[in-house]
Parts: sequence; structure tokens; C-alpha cells
Amino acid sequence: MERLRQDDPARIGDFVALARLDPEGSRGVPERRYLARGADGGHTVLACLPPAGGDPARWAGEVQQAARLTQPGFWPAGQLGGTPAFPWYASPYRPVLPLPAVLAAYGGPLPEPLVRTLGGTLAEALASAHVLGIVHGGVCPAGVLLTACGPLLGCFGATRAHPVTAAPAQATGLETGCLAPELAAGGAPDRAADVYALGAVLAYAATGHTVPERQEIPAGLRDIVTACRSRAPEDRPEPARVLGELLPGAAYGALAGATEPMSLPGRIVEALSRQSAEVLAAALPTQER
Repeated sequence: MERLRQDDPARIGDFVALARLDPEGSRGVPERRYLARGADGGHTVLACLPPAGGDPARWAGEVQQAARLTQPGFWPAGQLGGTPAFPWYASPYRPVLPLPAVLAAYGGPLPEPLVRTLGGTLAEALASAHVLGIVHGGVCPAGVLLTACGPLLGCFGATRAHPVTAAPAQATGLETGCLAPELAAGGAPDRAADVYALGAVLAYAATGHTVPERQEIPAGLRDIVTACRSRAPEDRPEPARVLGELLPGAAYGALAGATEPMSLPGRIVEALSRQSAEVLAAALPTQER
């Protein structure tokens, strides 16, 4: 949790903003995310707004598409509201850390077994979407939201909501390392671009960088990360193959959307617990307004 700034909204629809999810100055976050509570003190949500300088209408259109997703492994876009100039959506709160905050809590790059589990779960989620012709279009470290039961993909449609121009990172809000070469050249997001971005997320989780040198990547992950990040879209593997490479023998359909807690390092569990406690404490002032 990060304190609100002067330019942050005090209210988002019927919700009172409590704190920012992402620290000030965070890079590669393609939407503004707030922890907020119902004005009646009833329930807590994660409320999201378009990024500053973004196109609200395009962003709202992507949110409407995300709200129709039923595939497991995606952060739900629950209640939609607002106006054309100030759209928002809110989802029931659960303790959650964006991937950059996970690395910060752990103290650096994640151990390879955890990277494999995270990557395999994300690959399964993408596979379930791709088979239905759904392209995520916003895979990035900030878009990976880790809960106690595993990672979920948020930031749906960031590259469609903010088409790439001459300044790709500024145009989409994503880190440049997550944009496939064809997207950086102005192409449309597709399944191969999702896989490229998945490779960037794997690289980030394992090294702390979306574009590390090959030798920085742990040997056991080097080949699959390199394959995902191939400059030629046709050379990138399908998500199902990524899952098989990361978690050989894993049963397809058993990872994304899991309801049982996964094994996480103690420092990450502590960070999730601390956030939950801070949210409960922050609820008291809203009841007095």
C-alpha cells in the first residue's frame, strides 16, 4: 500500500480511495490501481482507472471485454462504472502484490522453482484464452498480480487501449521490454505477442529485468525464455508448450484459478499479510466520513 497523492481521486464511484496499490514512480503500470472501501464501510475493492494521459474510451472498451472473460487465471473486472471521461472498474479485494512488489518483498529475483510455477500458471491462463481467440494484449510484470493462491493476469488489453506510436513505452504504459518487435513497429497485438511478453515476465521474475543478457537467466530457464522472446513471431512457442517446458508432467487445467494456497517464500507471505492488516486498519477513517 502507498499513500494517496494530492492528484489522486478521493472517491471512485461509491468507493472511498484508501491507498495506491503501486508505489509512486512505478514503471510499466498501464492503469491506476487503488485500494478502496465502500462509502458505507461495507466492503473493500481494488478499483482501477485509466492511466494519466491515456484514452479513457479505449480503456473502458477493453475493461468491458475483460468483464466478459470466464477463463481462469485472469484478474476479474467486476463492477464497471463512471462516465466516458472518468471510467472505472472495481473487483472484490484480496491481498495481492504486483510482480515488482513480489520481487521487492523477496529481496531480489525469485528462485527458479517459483518462477517455473508462476510462469506455468500464466502460460496455462493464456492457453485457455488463446484457444478461444482471445488475446490478452497487456502481459507485463505489473500486470501479474500474485495472490496467496497463485498469480492472475490483469491489465487486459493495454496495447489495444493505448496503441503504439513513436514512443512505445509511453504509448502503452508497458515496459518496452514487454513489447514484441512487431508491436513496437506498430503491429496489432496477437497471440505471438502475448508469448513474447510472457517471456519478458519470466525473465523479469528470474533476473529483475525484462531484457536481461542471456547469461543472466538461470540455465534451466534460458532456452524457453529465449524461445518466447524470439524476434520472429513464428518461432515463439505456444503457451501450452511453455507450460510443458516449465512444469513437465503438470496436469493442464490444474493451475490457473486455483483455490488452494500455493507454497510461497515467507517474506512474500508476510508482505501479503501486512497489506491485508493495513487495509483493515485503513477502513476505520472511512467510517467516520
